Amino acid sequence: MCGVSTLMTTKAVAVEVENDNGFFDTVAFSQQTLSNSHTLAAVFDHTLLKPDATRDQVIRLCEEAAQYGFACAMVNPTWVSTAHTALAGTGVPVGTVLGFPLGASLSVSKREEAVELVKLGAHDLDMVLNIGMLKSGMTDRVLQDIRGVVEVAHEAGAIIKVILETCLLKVEEKLRASELAISAGADFLKTSTGFSTGGATPEDVALLRGVAGSRCGVKASGGIRSLADASAMLDAGANRIGASASVTILRELGQG
Repeated sequence: MCGVSTLMTTKAVAVEVENDNGFFDTVAFSQQTLSNSHTLAAVFDHTLLKPDATRDQVIRLCEEAAQYGFACAMVNPTWVSTAHTALAGTGVPVGTVLGFPLGASLSVSKREEAVELVKLGAHDLDMVLNIGMLKSGMTDRVLQDIRGVVEVAHEAGAIIKVILETCLLKVEEKLRASELAISAGADFLKTSTGFSTGGATPEDVALLRGVAGSRCGVKASGGIRSLADASAMLDAGANRIGASASVTILRELGQG
């Protein structure tokens, strides 16, 4: 994806969180997830968000998601209905994005988009928070922006992953954004869109897990192209990974 470096830090960042936010044993989770291709596949959002993705490519993505048992097939909103039909009866849900990739849409637009997406069959909604408002100190507006989408999703039985776009944030802003997303009811904190100046790093994943504890999940996304990349994110505290190279990574594990 554009703007994402292919250079990833592969040093493990093992974090165990035990405080008021609950306990998440990253070491045990990572070891279990990496033990075989089935458990690794179950944490991948198999992703195709390129603007020029075709219908045939979307259907192929869904076929791969069903074949390997990925956590979901993540597609752009225009393809949600197609993906829902292609995945019918497979047990693999449809994922999509909203307010993507800038997060600067009107809150009412994000909410209305969520309403339509769940009607079309989306189960995982990855929304971008309003980065400009966060940096402006407009915390109430950011909270309301997220909560409006969370309410729609949860009422429909869907889940929300809030994309923080960590490459654009200072440490204090990452911490504040994480707490706001959790307060608004987010099911996952997500690092990146993959379309900005950088993608996921183990350091950012560890920071998000430190805030989240066991209160919500952490999704690493952006620039994850190898088994070493995925392992580093799991060791840092991710329990969901977004990647377009999911099949390649699984095959790499099988060859190890």
